[in-house]
Amino acid sequence: MLDRSKPVVFCDFDGTITADETFVAMLKYFAPEVSAQVMPEIYQLRITLREGVRQMLEAIPSERYSEIIEFSQTKQIRPGLVELLDFLDAEGIKFVVVSGGIRVMVETVLGELVNRIEAIYAVDVSNAGNFLQVHSEFEGDTELMAKVQVMNLYDASEKIAIGDSVTDLNMGLEASLVFARDRLAKYLDERQKSYISWDDFFDVRQYLANLWR
Repeated sequence: MLDRSKPVVFCDFDGTITADETFVAMLKYFAPEVSAQVMPEIYQLRITLREGVRQMLEAIPSERYSEIIEFSQTKQIRPGLVELLDFLDAEGIKFVVVSGGIRVMVETVLGELVNRIEAIYAVDVSNAGNFLQVHSEFEGDTELMAKVQVMNLYDASEKIAIGDSVTDLNMGLEASLVFARDRLAKYLDERQKSYISWDDFFDVRQYLANLWR
């Protein structure tokens, strides 16, 4: 049962847990033409994540699904994640992964660390047809994975977000404390939302340790 007196940490996956933008790289590799058209529009906030990500994923032939898994197996996790999980475990604080990418990539990259995470929320894909088909349990007006909907499932004293890009913007605006880097930091600057800059998960752990002690 969730302890309402404790914070919950919500963490993005692509470019946050991974050292590089794994999902973005996959889309560029497996759907290059559509990605070249759609991605700049997403980053400029001219089309929604819901529309853009679906377009790119559903342009990938289903026969390439196994290649996506192989592609994911070589991706590196950003330093300090295990140490952050150790710290949060000791504090009795839940760590939830909320990804705008696809579940199979998240689980493949995390490997055995999946067992140390409270929950993983991500986009599911089916390879039953000629092209991948997308399903998201938390689809919103503008997002394929509406991260604030996921945050609202948890009744916690404080909601902490960790992210790096446009998929984390609404989550970052909603969070009581947000760790932001790269594009997310820029978007939050533009909206005058305060955040903590970070480079790796050692930074996050150190900040939280100082805050709580």
